Amino acid sequence: MNKTRLEAFSDGVIAILITIMVLELKVPHGSGLGELAPLWPVFLSYVLSFVYLGIYWNNHHHMLHAAKHVGGNVLWANLHLLFWLSLVPFNTAWMGENHFDDIPTALYGANLLLCGLAYIVLQRTLIAVDGSASLIAVAVGGDFKGKLSLAAYAAAIPLAFVHPAMAGAIYVMVALMWLVPDRRIEKVIAR
Repeated sequence: MNKTRLEAFSDGVIAILITIMVLELKVPHGSGLGELAPLWPVFLSYVLSFVYLGIYWNNHHHMLHAAKHVGGNVLWANLHLLFWLSLVPFNTAWMGENHFDDIPTALYGANLLLCGLAYIVLQRTLIAVDGSASLIAVAVGGDFKGKLSLAAYAAAIPLAFVHPAMAGAIYVMVALMWLVPDRRIEKVIAR
């Protein structure tokens, strides 16, 4: 099966998600810089989620570039990932509107954890289709960075109920860890 439609559909969904998120940034009624101050939590949550969606889009692109085959199981695994990504705008808005309060911050982390798990499911589904010697399998290896991300999210979720700012710092650290595109796939393809 051709993977072009899968890539185009996924790109479109992620573009729509980013667009939906920016619509949550409401224009203040005044013209002074002080009018922007109440918007900082909404803006910060938007920036963090924009970065996360960009990371997923970038790594998804690289992973599909390395994939050779796409079957029905890959389509469903991809939809599974897109489902969890589609909840990011809601969680972003709720966390920002509530100034990073504990429950919205914990739910944001749960959403990130489920996105990460869904990405790994897609990754493993592609490996199962292409084989254990495939480009993706070789590039991913033990996927230490992916597992570390999941552990960080899992730690941040209960931490959000004690210290939401620390949970937020963990979300930022994981994003920074992935900000540089995952070069493993590019290196394997270049060989």
